[in-house]
Amino acid sequence: MEIGDKLDILADAAKYDVSCSSSGSDRANAGGLGNGHKSGICHTWTADGRCVSLLKILMTNSCIYDCEYCVNRRSHDTPRAILTPEEIVLLTVEFYKRNYIEGLFLSSGILKSPDYTTELLIRVAKLLREREHFNGYIHMKGIPGTDPKLLNELGRYVDRVSVNIELPSEKSLHLLAPQKTKKAIMAPMKFFKESIDAYREEKKHHRKIPSFVPAGQTTQLIVGASGESDRQILLLTEGLYQKASLKRVYYSAYVPVMKGKNLPALIKPPLARENRLYQADWLLRFYQFRADEILTPEEPDFDEELDPKCTWALRHRELFPVEINRAPYEMILRIPGIGVRSALRIVRLRRYGNLSYDQLKRIGVVLRRARYFMTVSGRYYGERSPDSENLRNLLISETAAREVREMSLFDTQI
Repeated sequence: MEIGDKLDILADAAKYDVSCSSSGSDRANAGGLGNGHKSGICHTWTADGRCVSLLKILMTNSCIYDCEYCVNRRSHDTPRAILTPEEIVLLTVEFYKRNYIEGLFLSSGILKSPDYTTELLIRVAKLLREREHFNGYIHMKGIPGTDPKLLNELGRYVDRVSVNIELPSEKSLHLLAPQKTKKAIMAPMKFFKESIDAYREEKKHHRKIPSFVPAGQTTQLIVGASGESDRQILLLTEGLYQKASLKRVYYSAYVPVMKGKNLPALIKPPLARENRLYQADWLLRFYQFRADEILTPEEPDFDEELDPKCTWALRHRELFPVEINRAPYEMILRIPGIGVRSALRIVRLRRYGNLSYDQLKRIGVVLRRARYFMTVSGRYYGERSPDSENLRNLLISETAAREVREMSLFDTQI
């Protein structure tokens, strides 16, 4: 099979893995090819609007596992291909020289065993770093079941790793991916977390030490292939951020391309649910919310018509309206329509005097929503009071219009 034909198969097979990002690394150029920058790299647009230029492929779509939801599962009748380490290196370097890409995202099916597959991934990384002197961004997979010695070697060459947890519970793993276990998945995640922490601690005392996964680790969760509630998924996400120090949790709406007795009968991917998870994830990471605040046992799933921050505010109307010139930063963050940057600007500028309604608009506050949950120097600007039953309908219509306009999963002003 020609290398171009292999590339077509393996690039297409990699499209279901969304756990890639090009930011967070600062690998300097020491006379070789490329640079990895903390600000990210551009040229290719992803489905959610981010612009990156990664060569995103699988090393092989052959796999010893038979996960029911996976298009590359062992029992699926699909064209198979494998790129050798030398071919992947050739593609990466040649694409870089043509200015097509600035980095590599390399995943793989499990060929023979986790150790054997990881050894091939390491060979790719070593050839790029040591033979080709490639200093660009490299993101590879940490494969569950791999010997820690191999994971340690992999971490010395890559900028970021991702250990995909895939399904939100051990019960779902047993049902849809019986060859995988929670323990096997969490082991490499724990290893990378501890090794990254050790590297950062050592770097405080010895500046010139070899880097180890400088951009941290991520994971991916498939949404909709199993029966967990949104609350279960969000609680898991919170736990992963706290215990594994993940940079990101990525959510992938299940695409119903496979048939299986244990798979849900979906007509289309649950993209709206994926969107709500990203919005709630943003609240966890930047807005000081807890998972059990966003979703409760009584309301375990997201409101399809309203974003999580507005839903929380409506659930806690007794806390509003908030006086914008006196409220603490933590409470300002919880006002719908005020993002992190706007909240910081409000706190900074009101040191010099009370802010006016017009000033808030210039700061970047989305007043169409925020006005219902705040007062400005004692004055309330909303058309309805915070306890009005009509307020929910007003917010739904405004939110729907905004989401159509922005068409983005990553709204920083939620």
